[in-house]
Amino acid sequence: MLDTLGNLKRTNYCGALRASDAEKDVVLMGWVHRRRDLGQLIFIDLRDRAGIAQIVFNKELDPQAHAKAEDLRSEYVVAVEGRVIRRQKSNPEIATGEVEVVASRLHILNNSKTPPFQIEDEVTASEETRLRFRYLDLRRPRLHRNIELRHRVIFEIRKALDEIGFFEIETPILTRSTPEGARDCLVPSRIHHGQFYALPQSPQIFKQILMISNMDRYFQICRCFRDEDFRADRQLEFTQLDLEMSFPRQQDIFEVIEHVMERACAVVGVQAKGPFRHLDYKEALRRYGSDKPDLRFGMELQNVTEFFEPVRETLRIEGNVQAVVAPGAATWSRKQLDELAEFAKSAGARGVYTVKVTAEGISSPLEKNLGAEGLKKLAETVGAKPGDLIVATAAKDQIPHTDTSLHVAGQIRLHLGDKLNLIDRSKWEFAWITGFALFEWSETGKRWVSAQHPFTGIYEEDLDKLETAPWECRSKGYDLVLNGNELGSGSIRIHRQDVQARMFKALGLSDEQARQRFGFFLDALTYGTPPHGGIALGIDRVVMLLAGEKSIREVIAFPKTTAAVDLMAESPSSVDASQLDELGIAIKESAK
Repeated sequence: MLDTLGNLKRTNYCGALRASDAEKDVVLMGWVHRRRDLGQLIFIDLRDRAGIAQIVFNKELDPQAHAKAEDLRSEYVVAVEGRVIRRQKSNPEIATGEVEVVASRLHILNNSKTPPFQIEDEVTASEETRLRFRYLDLRRPRLHRNIELRHRVIFEIRKALDEIGFFEIETPILTRSTPEGARDCLVPSRIHHGQFYALPQSPQIFKQILMISNMDRYFQICRCFRDEDFRADRQLEFTQLDLEMSFPRQQDIFEVIEHVMERACAVVGVQAKGPFRHLDYKEALRRYGSDKPDLRFGMELQNVTEFFEPVRETLRIEGNVQAVVAPGAATWSRKQLDELAEFAKSAGARGVYTVKVTAEGISSPLEKNLGAEGLKKLAETVGAKPGDLIVATAAKDQIPHTDTSLHVAGQIRLHLGDKLNLIDRSKWEFAWITGFALFEWSETGKRWVSAQHPFTGIYEEDLDKLETAPWECRSKGYDLVLNGNELGSGSIRIHRQDVQARMFKALGLSDEQARQRFGFFLDALTYGTPPHGGIALGIDRVVMLLAGEKSIREVIAFPKTTAAVDLMAESPSSVDASQLDELGIAIKESAK
């Protein structure tokens, strides 16, 4: 027979008990984490949100409570009345290790089936099992800490922005479809037959309208939805910090976000001090092979194309050749070099060309192609020392107006940095990346598309290139990067009607198409739009990094899998035919 809670009131959290609580009478409530039966004494570890407290049931002192404790099993929900005493021998492994509670009464509030995995920080269960039983997974202390951290980071962000004059304003979840890159998530309207709402990919248009509305400084912790193809660490729905300012310089936005990140990082005791360094987009690509460079280690890329010109046809090299110097890797075995070559191939390399520099000399499979003197000059040029391994690579595929060798070499740099333990995990290296290209080439559409979105501002001196050389146009966009992760993107927006019209034209949109997609926004632009700009930061990614996790699923209460499935709620799911009939929707067979 289970007990009822009645008027029993919890006095303390289990994990909050300390030596100063000794000799106090307490009422604790939580889950049985572990039970140990020593005959006369039964010990249980009682777990709640704050941590664990040890409870002692003494048969001699309280035989009734002891007898009841014999029925306890893992994950039973109980309330315990008792007195806090100091332990004879402290347990330094837990925060409550100086005390224990001698139970006088036990209330069994609910029982539990045997869980499919232990409720511990480290579990061996697969992620699929953990997500299917997420309500159990969330009981684990590690997940609890992550969710608490998420709360504290968001709370600190809200406080920081409120203090400098930002209004938190909600924007619609049901809106019209305005394609912004990914597919929209569509919601059929029952009232307006045959028409659809879309869930917002971001509040982009609404936050710009708020600037037209003289809100001046807006922010929102908002939910966004993108029906993207499966990716390892993306979610169908995600959370971002969205903000916008009127009359800003780019630097004004940087200072606001640096202030926000200083406050957010302080939650975990990390000192992030602005101003953050700035890197031009092209410089970041040239030096690190990425527009989100990991700056916690060096090993910068070097263009060594000139050394490979004589063997371009022999090695079937197209485009440029980039090299990095891997310190201490000259001792790598043939197996390790083969694994490196396989990784490079998966990263899009035509091939990987290695040169070992040792005290005895220089050796490489390239010697028959470049000659001993050529290898020596290559080593001197890249600054390789004895013990170093030179790793050169060229890209397999070429994209117009893009040096694809940089992207491939950038991935190899990160791979080597990890394998050689060159990354200082204690560092927090922020950077602003600026000077992005306004357009990027779409291989599928064989045309130029917005690198960010069609409302991104353009450098005034590049306006004349919009129609003639779009690949040379620079945007007023910027990214915030931390330790090789893009935290967010933003830009100074287009606020003039004439420039916005030219942008749509450059993207191949007719006046009719632009009005069909963005009509209400274009109308708003005609009523005195101020210069404005903003940014959106990925909250999930920020918290993931601060928590030291490798996946955003570890900091989201109810995440979906990489296949966009909620295993716990079994979503998505089919619906009744009557619901579809009411909406006037028929399900077609998918193309095989």
